[in-house]
Amino acid sequence: MLFLLTLPFRIVFGVLLAVLLLPFALLFLPFFLLRLLIRTGVALVVLPFALTAAFLGLALAFVAIFFAVLVPLLPVAFLVFCVWAVVRLSSPPALSL
Repeated sequence: MLFLLTLPFRIVFGVLLAVLLLPFALLFLPFFLLRLLIRTGVALVVLPFALTAAFLGLALAFVAIFFAVLVPLLPVAFLVFCVWAVVRLSSPPALSL
C-alpha cells in the first residue's frame, strides 16, 4: 500500500533524475564502448589459450582417472598372466595335421 502511495513521487523523481543524468550518460557512452571493444579484443586473444589449457586439463584428468582405475587391477592381471603361462607351459603342444 505504501508503494502505491509513493508511486507518483517515485515516477516524478525518477524522470527528473533520468533527464538530469542523461548528459553524463551520453558523455560516458564512448568510454563504455571503448571498454567493450578492448574487452572483446582481449577475449579474442586470450580465449584460444584458455580453451587449450582447459582441453589439456581435461585430458590430463581423464588419463589420471584411467590410471587410478587400472593400477589397482594390475595384481589381478599379473595373477591371470601367471596362470595362463603355467597352463600354456604345462600343456602339450597341439598337433597340426
